[in-house]
Amino acid sequence: MARRPLPRILSTGSAQIARSRELARTAADSATDVLHPLITITRGLRRLASAGRRKWSDTPKDKRGPLLFLMASVILVVALVPYGPLLAVITLMAAAAWQGRDRTPPAPEGPDESQTQRLQALYEALVPYFSTAEDPAPLYAHGGEWDKVLTDFEFDDSGRVSSLVVRYPAYFTDGEPAARARIEQLLSAKSGRGREYHFIWDEEGNQLTVTVLAPLPTDIAAQRFVTSPGETVLGFTDPGEVPRTLPLTHGEEQRDVPPVVWRTGVRSTEPHLLAVGQPGSGTSTLLRSIALQALQYGDVLIVEGGGTGEYACLTGRDGVLAVECAVAGALASLEWAAHETERRLIAVNRARQAGQAPPEDTRRPLWIVLDRPIALGLVGTDGHQDPQSLLHLPLRHGRAANVTIVVAEQFDHLDLLSDAVRQHTRARVVLGPATTEQLAAVLGAPPHTTPTTAVPPGRGYARLGTGPVLRLQVPATPDPYDDATSDAHRQAVLDLLPPRTTPADAEPAVVTTEAVPIEKLPVEKPVLEKIPLEKIPMDKPPLEEVPMNKVPTEAMAGES
Repeated sequence: MARRPLPRILSTGSAQIARSRELARTAADSATDVLHPLITITRGLRRLASAGRRKWSDTPKDKRGPLLFLMASVILVVALVPYGPLLAVITLMAAAAWQGRDRTPPAPEGPDESQTQRLQALYEALVPYFSTAEDPAPLYAHGGEWDKVLTDFEFDDSGRVSSLVVRYPAYFTDGEPAARARIEQLLSAKSGRGREYHFIWDEEGNQLTVTVLAPLPTDIAAQRFVTSPGETVLGFTDPGEVPRTLPLTHGEEQRDVPPVVWRTGVRSTEPHLLAVGQPGSGTSTLLRSIALQALQYGDVLIVEGGGTGEYACLTGRDGVLAVECAVAGALASLEWAAHETERRLIAVNRARQAGQAPPEDTRRPLWIVLDRPIALGLVGTDGHQDPQSLLHLPLRHGRAANVTIVVAEQFDHLDLLSDAVRQHTRARVVLGPATTEQLAAVLGAPPHTTPTTAVPPGRGYARLGTGPVLRLQVPATPDPYDDATSDAHRQAVLDLLPPRTTPADAEPAVVTTEAVPIEKLPVEKPVLEKIPLEKIPMDKPPLEEVPMNKVPTEAMAGES
């Protein structure tokens, strides 16, 4: 059946509404210009009436009689004098026009003395970088005129520069990152520290636009975001950086905020994510927010290397396969995840050979969340397998098997990450204070802003694949069992938690003492035999649909 086109009112309604608004705004401006004298006289009459009313109220009662007699005498004289009423009306209109004039003091043209000194200081500081001895007509020279190269400047209430356009000579090497970094560092230091500056280099016009960025909102709590399956909101960024906004609830108010959306699944170009930060920067908050969003459509397996119990609220919840903190349980869980990835690949491959849709259990997303896997590997160095070695198969073939891996690690252990983790985690997030060199090393490109040393938790930068580097603020998703959490944020997280599938008093401890072999895990159906990918049979009929094996928490945890 041919697809019917949308009605014309729906396809062109927004354009007509915008055109109508523009016409109405133009008509209102024209009417204001035409009726400006009448508006001024009306405002003046109102002010004269108010002044007369105040004068009458301030007059004592014993003197109001003589005042009325005086006013009546003046009116009588004006009425008897030739052209008196006309002259009185003209005088009244002139007085009303004088009283109704716009008394707003005009904005001062140009900067004041303190602002001029700031701009002159900026100009003098840029002279060594934008001048050369061979230039016959230099734009920058000691004692030169700053108003020729520093334009479109704005100042905030504290007198510091908030916006500025800098012209520079054509021979400046604006294509070299090192040269740009020197100018950006100088301008951020001279314009005022402690703020984030956004730099736009116009290499064709030889202009640099400097803008002070407003702080990102830190009061957005965790909530259900309006997204489709396969989309995860990492946080929020500056307006204009992304072509999309999300409606959010903030108390009783609603507002639209531009999000940073990470797309996962079979068609994703960035199927896995790596988050890096300092202690207390908010990486665990980010992983908790991702896990809560992933539980809407899939299953989550959590491995916590720090052992601080940041994810205890998810234990026993519907869709949470396990929450492991010990080495033995983590190795068993990751080994099961590798087998499950291989089983999904075999099932999908056989279904495609038979010309059928992939089985239902392979289409349900599986999320593997690892918080500080290096710390877990360092604890288990005495004869245990490195947990990162079990991530090679899910990282390499996770996109085809609908398996997503999220890794969070600190800067101190960043060098110990395996090559597989570095190569296949194309979505990157850096939270907390970091230098430009650290940001460029993790994200693959330096940000267009100047990072500050003091930032709130959950504040950082994000880059998805080869896209631009965006500022990021993670929604507040604290541990609801933490006493330092506010009641509003705690309740917001509790409202997002799935129902418990295991009674709280029947949950075993998550600490394990020994690894459980994968073949001894109690599952609903036997686990498929591990078959290398190169030996996948191509001529056998497709397997029957087998529900995904969910590992019970009791088997993964072991005895306490």
